[in-house]
Amino acid sequence: MGSADFEAMWRELTPLGRSAATGGYFRQPFGTAERECQAWFEQQAVSRGLRLERDGNGNTVAWWDAPTGTAEAPERVVSLAMAASDGVSRPQRTAAPERVLTGSHLDSVLDGGAYDGPLGVVSALAAVDELRARGHAPRRSIGVAVFAEEEGSRFGLACLGSRLATGTTTPEQARALRDRDGVGVEDALAATGVEPELGPSRLLDGVDTYLELHVEQGRALGEHPVGMASAIWPHGRYRFDFTGRPDHAGTTRMEDRHDPMLSYAMTVLAANKVARTRGQRATFGRIQVAPNSTNGIASAVTGWLDARAESEAELTAMVADIERQAGERAGRDGTALSVTAESVSGEVRFDADLTGRLADARRWPILPTQAGHDAGILSAAGITSAMLFVRNPTGVSHSPAEHAETADCLAGVAALADVLAELTG
Repeated sequence: MGSADFEAMWRELTPLGRSAATGGYFRQPFGTAERECQAWFEQQAVSRGLRLERDGNGNTVAWWDAPTGTAEAPERVVSLAMAASDGVSRPQRTAAPERVLTGSHLDSVLDGGAYDGPLGVVSALAAVDELRARGHAPRRSIGVAVFAEEEGSRFGLACLGSRLATGTTTPEQARALRDRDGVGVEDALAATGVEPELGPSRLLDGVDTYLELHVEQGRALGEHPVGMASAIWPHGRYRFDFTGRPDHAGTTRMEDRHDPMLSYAMTVLAANKVARTRGQRATFGRIQVAPNSTNGIASAVTGWLDARAESEAELTAMVADIERQAGERAGRDGTALSVTAESVSGEVRFDADLTGRLADARRWPILPTQAGHDAGILSAAGITSAMLFVRNPTGVSHSPAEHAETADCLAGVAALADVLAELTG
C-alpha cells in the first residue's frame, strides 16, 4: 500500500459532515453526515470483497474471513443475552473460531476534528490492503469495526454501541436515553433503516482480540510517530441541576435574588481549582438554562461535569469535593442542587503482555490516556485489547485543530498491519 491509497480514502471521507464555517465536523450518530460516512465505509468494504455484518445497535463489521479450516474452533463463552423460559438472560456457549477485530468509530463531537475515530477506520482498511499486498494469508479472520455513538454527543453516553454489544449497558438503560430533541435511541436507529435490537451482539462472537488505532490526544509521543496505550483513566459525566426563583433582571435587588446561575458559575470555578490542585481533570463544557431570557433571572441551570482522574479513589474524592462546594454555594444563594452521575467508567488497564510484547519489539513508547475509547469497553468485557496512537503535533483533540501528518498516518498503517500479521499469522 502506497501513500496514494491512504490519501485517496482520506480525501473521500474528509468533506463529509464538515462545517464550512468552522472547519470542524458535525457527524452526530444516526444523522445524515454520519450515515454518509457509514455508506462510504460499506462501499469501501464491498469494493475489497469484505463480508459486512450489522447488528441492531448500529454497529458494523467488515470481515476478511480466514479460509475454512485454518483456525481452531475452541468452545468459547459469549454473551448473547438469549432469554431462557424463565426470562433470565444467560451467556450461551458457542463454538466459533477466534477472530481479531480492529477499527474505531465515524461519529464526532460537536465541531470536532477529522482524525478522532475515522483515522482508526481508514487505517484499518489500509492495513488490510497492506497485508494483501504482502501476500499475507490470515489464519484467523480479521474484522474492521465501526462502533456507533462512541463520543456520546447525541445521547449522552459515550461508547454506546460497544457498551450495548458487550452487554455493559442494558437495553432498558439505552431505551431511557434521549437526545436534545427528545428522540430515543430505537427511533433514531429505525430512522436509518436499522431494525433496533438493543443488546449483546453476535458481531463479537469468537472475537479474541481487539486492536484500535487512534490519533494521539496530547503531545506525549514526542519524537515517536507511533506509541501504545497502557491504560485509560477512570472518568465520568455528572449532571448538576441548580434550581432557583425566576425574576425580573432589572427590578429585583441583588440581595433579594435566588439565582441558580450564580451557584453554577461558582461551581465551574470550584471545579477548575479542585482539579488543578489535585493534578486531575474537571470540565464543565455544556450548559442548559431555563427560561434562557436576557432580561430575566434564570429559574434553572443544568451543567454537565466531565471528570477524569488517575485512580478511581481520586475521581470519587474530586467529584465529592466539587459537589460539596456546589452545595455550600447553593445554600448561600438560596438555590437547590441535585447531582446525577449519568455515566461512570472505572480504570481500564490494557493487556500488559500483549502491549509490552508489541511495544518492546518495536521500541514504541507506552503511555496512559485520559480519554475513553471502545477499546476500553471491550477490554473491560474480557476481550484482550490494545491501542496504537499516531502522533498529533498540535496536541489538540475534539477540535478542528486536531491533526496528524500523512507520514505519521502511514507509519500507523504499517504498524497496524505488522501487528495484525503477527496476531493472525
